[in-house]
Amino acid sequence: MMEYNGSRQPAIPALARETSMQKASDPQPQQIHRIEAAVLRHKGGPLRIETLELAGPRDDEVLVRLAGSGICRTDIDFCDYWSAADGPLVLGHEGAGVVEQVGPAVRSVRPGDHVVLSYLSCGQCPQCLGGRPARCDRFYEANFGFARLDGSNALARSGVRGHFFGQSSFATHTLAGERNIVKVDAGLPLALLAPLGCGLQTGAGTVLNSLAAGPGQSMAIFGTGAVGLAAVMAAAVAGAAPIIGVDVHPSRLALALELGASQAINSSEEDVAARIRAVTGRGVDFVVDTTGSPQLLQLAMDVLNPCGTVALIAGGSGPGELPGGKKTIGIIQGDAVPQRFIPQLLELHLTGRFPFDRLVRFYDFREINQAIADARQGRTIKAVLRISEP
Repeated sequence: MMEYNGSRQPAIPALARETSMQKASDPQPQQIHRIEAAVLRHKGGPLRIETLELAGPRDDEVLVRLAGSGICRTDIDFCDYWSAADGPLVLGHEGAGVVEQVGPAVRSVRPGDHVVLSYLSCGQCPQCLGGRPARCDRFYEANFGFARLDGSNALARSGVRGHFFGQSSFATHTLAGERNIVKVDAGLPLALLAPLGCGLQTGAGTVLNSLAAGPGQSMAIFGTGAVGLAAVMAAAVAGAAPIIGVDVHPSRLALALELGASQAINSSEEDVAARIRAVTGRGVDFVVDTTGSPQLLQLAMDVLNPCGTVALIAGGSGPGELPGGKKTIGIIQGDAVPQRFIPQLLELHLTGRFPFDRLVRFYDFREINQAIADARQGRTIKAVLRISEP
């Protein structure tokens, strides 16, 4: 997940802004699908559900009927920082649904399969070929370009731009590719699985992949929203100890304790550094920062043990190497390969070790603006839209 906390503007790439609708459109296939999608046309919203025309899948694409979509902080920040130059957009990047049609080159899924949608990667750069698609050379273009990688746009007939994270899941139907779909068991509650594709994958992957935390290593998690709580659950899976949750919301801190944290600190009421040192006797081996706050970054470095690591999730970057062998690293999607990592999370969930369902609150698709408002105000930890029945 590339999560933004509002401290910096999630800019749409200039390439995408400069690509006109006429240039972005390609020769239309005969089959056109009429879909409903939540379209952003005004700064801050509201999103309006409109009927759009979606081109059928290309040879390497999959048409998916969405059962559900999570709402991520990145979606909200794109609403808040939208400008008229960006044009109308369809957001959403935590989709889950049923495959309805596949292009002739697609081999991994077929119509009727249930899938979770995740981030997109090019599949051709050294990072992708080396098994690190989250570090794809074209990651930003593929996920934030609001177009296919060749500049075309399947929603061009409607004068709207999609392909957000290779999906744009605030819709009844979307196109995806084999590199950002993960086949899942048809017996699982499909809408519930939607947030695995970004936020939950990022939080858990940060702990299990990027940091490779192990038994007895200490960890503080700054921000116990959906991403932070996924990190808490993953830290418990890894055997990290102590696991310290830091937030300003008492209800979220209470939930963090239930999900595996050993300590909870309300940063509006306590001296975080003093409390961490009291708990650990020194500092922590890892800090996972989901907030993007510059003040908390300094605090994170202050409470870090020598040779410890601060993992920055909220689209931030730090100074890198620090005195005492300390370091900061920027996280992209928890360094997860979705086709491998999402099944691992599902296995943990089914055995009760990753109970992410406790974070989720469902909304009808037409309640999308209420869901965004609740997420923005912190009334809901993880909002998930129910769009259709599987």
